[in-house]
Amino acid sequence: MAEETSSQHGTAGGAVPFYAPTGNEVALFEHAHRNRLPLLLKGPTGCGKTRFVAHMAARLGRPLHTVSCHDDLTAADLTGRYLLKGGDTVWTDGPLTRSVREGAICYLDEVVEARKDVTVVLHPLTDDRRLLPLERTGELLEAPPAFMLVVSYNPGYQNILKSLKPSTRQRFVAIEFGFPKADAETGIVVQESGLSADRVAPLVRLGNALRALKGQDLEEGVSTRLLVYCASLIRDGMPRDEAILASMIEPLTDDPEVKKALLRVAELTLG
Repeated sequence: MAEETSSQHGTAGGAVPFYAPTGNEVALFEHAHRNRLPLLLKGPTGCGKTRFVAHMAARLGRPLHTVSCHDDLTAADLTGRYLLKGGDTVWTDGPLTRSVREGAICYLDEVVEARKDVTVVLHPLTDDRRLLPLERTGELLEAPPAFMLVVSYNPGYQNILKSLKPSTRQRFVAIEFGFPKADAETGIVVQESGLSADRVAPLVRLGNALRALKGQDLEEGVSTRLLVYCASLIRDGMPRDEAILASMIEPLTDDPEVKKALLRVAELTLG
């Protein structure tokens, strides 16, 4: 039995997590929520998709249930199951069912990692029916207007065995995320790390140089998240080169020769 991996964030009435828009994604999310449309977020790891959803949930004053999808995640993990409690068998809602009951936002991160039966459960929630059948309890839940389903995935990691079928993708409004432009990304890293802009800017420049190697020696480039980690280590007193190695080189590869090449890129970029 797969373990349920969900969390609820008390966003309603709380502080809005920092997020710097790079396009019209905020307005599009608001339009989708108002029109009861499911939303698909596409983009590389660490580019801000999860932070964006948390930001929008707080902005809209809605509870948020987040599920990190994985190979063992089943439809029952999302909808719920009967569990033994004190000698009694009690039905326990999963995060998707709780979201529907509460009119919350349910965010399925990396949805293609879940088992195929998950998409079957999502289909009736992603059309004009907005229904969630619970076969084990005999309930048929109708999603309230405030409920919203948001899913994400990283197209760069997917292959023919792990991809969303066209019939599933076409049930969603979609936003494609990329990494911010250098000036915007510098501002984000400054805000998140507390390191000064003049010290962050070279790190962003290096990040973009390493991203240019994606598809050659690297499967993925440096994420904005890793840039924040690097800047945070430097702000805390770690020497710059050590911080770069720990947060921008080591996480990208285990190959000694590739590491040397990346360190050379860092040397040439930063001087």
